[in-house]
Amino acid sequence: MQTLTKKDILLLVLLTLFWGFNWPVMKFGVTDLPPVTFRAICIFCALPVMWLVAIRMNDSIAIPRTHIMSLVRLSIPNVLLCQILMITGVKMLTSGRAAILTYTMPVWAFIFACIIFRELPNRTTILGITCAASAAFLLLSGEFSALSGQATGIVIVLGAAAFWGFGTVQLKHRQVPLPTSALTFWMFLFGVAGMAVYALLFEHSGWRAPRASEWAAIFYNAVFVFGFGSIIWNKMARSLPPTASSLSTMMVPVVGVFSGSFFLSEAPGWQDYVAILLIMVSIGTVLLRPAGSARK
Repeated sequence: MQTLTKKDILLLVLLTLFWGFNWPVMKFGVTDLPPVTFRAICIFCALPVMWLVAIRMNDSIAIPRTHIMSLVRLSIPNVLLCQILMITGVKMLTSGRAAILTYTMPVWAFIFACIIFRELPNRTTILGITCAASAAFLLLSGEFSALSGQATGIVIVLGAAAFWGFGTVQLKHRQVPLPTSALTFWMFLFGVAGMAVYALLFEHSGWRAPRASEWAAIFYNAVFVFGFGSIIWNKMARSLPPTASSLSTMMVPVVGVFSGSFFLSEAPGWQDYVAILLIMVSIGTVLLRPAGSARK
């Protein structure tokens, strides 16, 4: 199995910070704006950033017509369905708990990889999945009473995590011969087109010009979350086995919980600290695996 290099680990740290701090930012952005409209504006603004990143990497974003349908199929679970469900759920739940639910994604990726592609997990993979699932349960355990009246939001965010897990498996196995920067650009272009149609049909009554503070949230998402973060993620998702790439981002919900707690003046509980230890073990099953180890 290909393991993360030192450069990959540095990019993973940046991705963790970009995505982790974005959970309270997203919660702020959707407070008064329609959620899918907000997310679609973020992605539209990110497309020029992705294009500039591709140029900086000397990658061409031109695609042969034969690859268009493959990119559309990849964009549906990874962008269209995942983003619509996730941002809708963020509006219903606290930012930190929405992050935790979203990052049950490694469990879904593991399930889909086993069912669809019959990948046999080894003991290390099972340990990583068990630790990740235990951490998510612990972080949610103190919130069950608060979440009991928000069943719809929970189901919606879990749906987003499931589609993201399925899309991650598809990214690995549906090999499209394009640079990652180009693949990311077109996936998000096709995905945001569908999001725009959804927003037009269901959210147009709430449309208005974003305020200056909301533009700041849009800028953060456009540049850091999508412009750079999505390219980093897709690179890992294409080069690593689906479960490994999924587990490698498990620190993101921890950053999301603590950043949300900071902005909300809420002190973390013992569950948060135990969950951090479990998540670090989960990540270790990916990062500390010998370079020559093979996927079972």
